[in-house]
Amino acid sequence: MEIIYPNYMKPEDYFKNPLCVSHKQYEALRYFFNNNMKAEETAEKFGYKLSAFYSLIRDFRKHLKEDCPEDLFFKASRKGRGLKKNTDELVSLIVNLRKKNFSVPEIKSVLDAQEYRVSERYIYLKLRAEGFARLPRRDKKTRTDSRLPRIEAPKSTKMTFANESFSTGSAGLSCFLPYVLKYGLHTVIEESLYPGTKSINRLSSVLSFLSLKLSNVRRYSTDDLWCMDRGGGLFAGLNVLPKTAWFSSYSHRVTRNMNLAFLKDLHRVWKENDLLEDTANLDFTTIPYWGDDDHLENNWSGKRRHSLASMLAVLAHYPDSGIIDYGDTNVMHKNQNAVILEFLDFYKAGNPHGGSLKYLVFDSKFTNYTNLRKLDEENIKFITIRRRGKNIVERINNMSNSEKKKIKVVCAGNKYRTLYVCEEKVNLNGYGKKIRQIAITGHGRVKPALVITNDFDLETEDVVRKYARRALVEKTISEQAEFFHLNRVSSSVVIKVDFDLTMTILAHNLYRLLATDLERYSESADVSIYEKFILNSGEVEITDEVINVKLKKKRNLPTLLAAMQQYSDFTYSFLKNKKLIFSGMTIS
Repeated sequence: MEIIYPNYMKPEDYFKNPLCVSHKQYEALRYFFNNNMKAEETAEKFGYKLSAFYSLIRDFRKHLKEDCPEDLFFKASRKGRGLKKNTDELVSLIVNLRKKNFSVPEIKSVLDAQEYRVSERYIYLKLRAEGFARLPRRDKKTRTDSRLPRIEAPKSTKMTFANESFSTGSAGLSCFLPYVLKYGLHTVIEESLYPGTKSINRLSSVLSFLSLKLSNVRRYSTDDLWCMDRGGGLFAGLNVLPKTAWFSSYSHRVTRNMNLAFLKDLHRVWKENDLLEDTANLDFTTIPYWGDDDHLENNWSGKRRHSLASMLAVLAHYPDSGIIDYGDTNVMHKNQNAVILEFLDFYKAGNPHGGSLKYLVFDSKFTNYTNLRKLDEENIKFITIRRRGKNIVERINNMSNSEKKKIKVVCAGNKYRTLYVCEEKVNLNGYGKKIRQIAITGHGRVKPALVITNDFDLETEDVVRKYARRALVEKTISEQAEFFHLNRVSSSVVIKVDFDLTMTILAHNLYRLLATDLERYSESADVSIYEKFILNSGEVEITDEVINVKLKKKRNLPTLLAAMQQYSDFTYSFLKNKKLIFSGMTIS
């Protein structure tokens, strides 16, 4: 406000008749406190209403209680052009981010990580002043494929959990923390053999890898994309996630023994929570490699339809809960047949008093007949298929329907499928005794399926159904190759594949645990859960006792908030003993 002085004013009149608001407030407060005057008299003298003068006194006292209060009435002049320079740098960063087609909320997330405290409206006004129009509506691929410009990412440090608020593009990632606490996974990680660093402890290190897996990061690259968002850092207990060089160096300190011990500890967690039923499906998956492949063997890749230099990995999947219990990338052709016995040793090591495992279901090429006899001697039931010889196929095809048994097998949606089966006991080379064989026709294939098992008591329909459910492990492996990117290890940042698979298994299991709490979505694939619920931005507000994650509006947000409500009373020791609550925002 411009102050207009009279043509002539005596110095004493200047102090008796203040012309501006701040000067009037200063003189009124000085008169009240220095002369010990009553509020009514002071208000009348300076033309204030009594309630307004009480408010002025209250605000003045509150201001003086602050740690380093700036003077209300006398402003110190700032020398130099530092403020303008910082403003120029900020505007330049905003413009560069918009040139990469980043939206206003995405730009704010990056600026929060850079410790620029500005509002979304400020960003919007700066972009409009620079001549930028609103972004057109973008599809999912366009948003996912965008990349940050090369800007310096902040150093990753342990989060202090001081009172603050910030925006994040990965607010939904925090929805996995209740399951980390509920199943004691933080304790398993803290007591594992995995290494820690001076600045990042063991728990934050593993959660950093897990954060990338849960967030559908397509590949580890030198873009440092994840270092610009504080939501991933919050999940790991850090200000932001580490840079790519850290991920590479950390994974090279991890050995197979560390991964195996960690999987055994997780096995005990799944077992104690009744997540492992009596049937396990086993299958191989091929992880291609595009670097120097002289030390690798060729394996068939169903995804790419040809053999290529790759790592052969095995997975053990439980069809009812969807949990993956075991994984190993060190399978070679010479020990491929013995993998099933290695899994049995793994299972027994995690169940010193026995376990509920009764059935192993796998493909015909998973192991040989000699190892099937060893499973039988261990009182483990198995269901697999026999390789079909020409004479066997001709004999079964020449059978009439009257010689076969007609059965109905329950399919998805409580529907039934009619099949024709022929049961008999046969001898197999290397097995050494009679085995039950069920020949299945009418299943839509040209050749009959020959299911063999050492269980002579299980009903035929149940045997067929158990083997048919083996398709679930194939579906899970296909999903892991796509969503968790097991077939994309050709990264510019080298990550040990066995450790990457172990983190993939844990990430998949967390998605399964979350899905069980989402009504009507318990059978949805991991990628669907991610896109419908986890892929969401928002704001995080940290107070003395609570971390409030405010998620932006989304069609399925009420279902997610209902699932998170049951964990609102949890106190997180790895989050400075604060509670974690989730709420919805009023914007999308």
